[in-house]
Parts: sequence; structure tokens; C-alpha cells
Amino acid sequence: MMISPRTDHLIDLALEEDAGLGDLTSEAIFSAHDRARGIIVAKQALTLCGIGIATRVFKKVDPKLTVTPLAADGDRLKNGQLVLRISGPTTALLTAERTALNFLQKLSGIATLAQKFAEAIAGTGVRIVDTRKTTPGWRALEKYAVRCGGCWNHRSSLGEHVLIKDNHIAAAGSLARAVALARAAAPHLAKIEVEAKTPAEVAAALRAAADVILLDNMTPAMIQRAIARIAGAAVVEVSGGVRFETLRDYALPGVDVISVGALTHSATAVDLSLEVSPIRKR
Repeated sequence: MMISPRTDHLIDLALEEDAGLGDLTSEAIFSAHDRARGIIVAKQALTLCGIGIATRVFKKVDPKLTVTPLAADGDRLKNGQLVLRISGPTTALLTAERTALNFLQKLSGIATLAQKFAEAIAGTGVRIVDTRKTTPGWRALEKYAVRCGGCWNHRSSLGEHVLIKDNHIAAAGSLARAVALARAAAPHLAKIEVEAKTPAEVAAALRAAADVILLDNMTPAMIQRAIARIAGAAVVEVSGGVRFETLRDYALPGVDVISVGALTHSATAVDLSLEVSPIRKR
């Protein structure tokens, strides 16, 4: 991925947090002349994400570090597969280690979980998408990781399209009024999506000519009845209560999208490690 100014700033914040006062241990043990080589190794099967960010971390700590990627974002790696080779000043290599691994492990964890969901839904024609339940400041990175795993992105910010949820409806007084006001104010290219929790709300969303109807926290049986009522008049999104174990129960004919917040908020970091050895002086 391209390193955006926001991502570059996030890397700076992470390095300042971890090494803003220096690396007392490494600086005490090694001189400026000591050199080492390191290799990042996958300690489990995983889907890789964040190789460019890890590279950027090492180069920010010391441009004299030589960094060679041995795999690419989106690659499916086996336990023991090599990811990244680094060589150069020992202190710089060790100072950058934790920050680089934090980015790689977290983003690869999301990509690995997304790949698991994508494989489970293969052949159904349903898209699995993420949500805005992301780590503050990390949204662009986490949504990129979702794509690396083979899933799709929902909106990345409140400004991308209209999504009228239960609190909008409650504050507006009715679903119909919320849709009418949104349609009058939104740009002509913006789709109108409406959250529906009950059959009555599905009917109201249809009367309001919503472009997308989000069936929220419904059982598979309720979703089937809602799909029959919608009958192709709107894109159907399913959300709420969908777990990996029940994913196929919700991937029903007529469902276009299933949104899963767990892709970003519940992904477990994968196991990657940096193995270091000295470069012997001749």
C-alpha cells in the first residue's frame, strides 16, 4: 500500500511512544559500529498485511538499515516462512523491532480473519464487508487489511453515504421523515440506506424507496421473510449477531452484503518474530 501522510504520522507517533527517550538497553550494549542482520519469520499460517509499513518503520529509525521484503501483502504464508530481511546498525534494528512487529502482527491478524470469512462464504455471491468499528487512527490501515484478506469495505467515514440508523429515526420522529430529509439534502449520487429491525420497518423503508435496507439483528427466518417482501427493490445488507460459526446461515439467496464488525474489532494478532544475529567483522 502507499504510505499516506496520516499513516506516516501514525508511525511517527508509535516510534515516539516506544523510543522517544531512546533505547537504553541497546545503546548500552552496542556501539555505533556494531552491525546485525534480522529476519522476520511467520510462526503460524497467516495472511500477510503491513509489509510496507514495517519497512517504513525500520527506515525511519535509521535510513542506513537495508530492508528486503520476502513476501507481499495478501500472501498466504505457512508456519516458518520468511517475511522480511533487515541488516545494518544493531541498535537501530533492535529499536525498530517492536513497532514494526506491532503493525505487522495486528494488520496480518485482521487479514487472516478476513481470509477465513471470505473462504467460508465462497460461492454464495454474498460480500462480507467490515464496519466503522475500528481502532481510532487505524481505520485506513485496518480496512486495507480487510481487503488483503479478500473481504470488502463498507463506508470508511460518515461522509461517504447516507446510513439512517435507529437513533436517526428516533431523533427524526419517524423513518419516513428521516429518509425524506436525507434525500432532500444529500448529493444526488449518494445512496440512501436504512436500518430495519422489524417487518414494519422493512415495509416503511420500502415505502420510502430506500436504496439499501439493512436487516439488523434478525434471525435467518426473519431475513428470509424480509427478502421475500423486498423482492429485489433494494440492496439487502445483513448485520448484527453474525458469527463465523453461523455465517452460512445468513448467506441466504437474496442477501447481497453481510457486515461484520468482528473483522476489525475482534481479530487476534498473529505470531511473527524477529530473529537477530550479529554480522561478524573481518
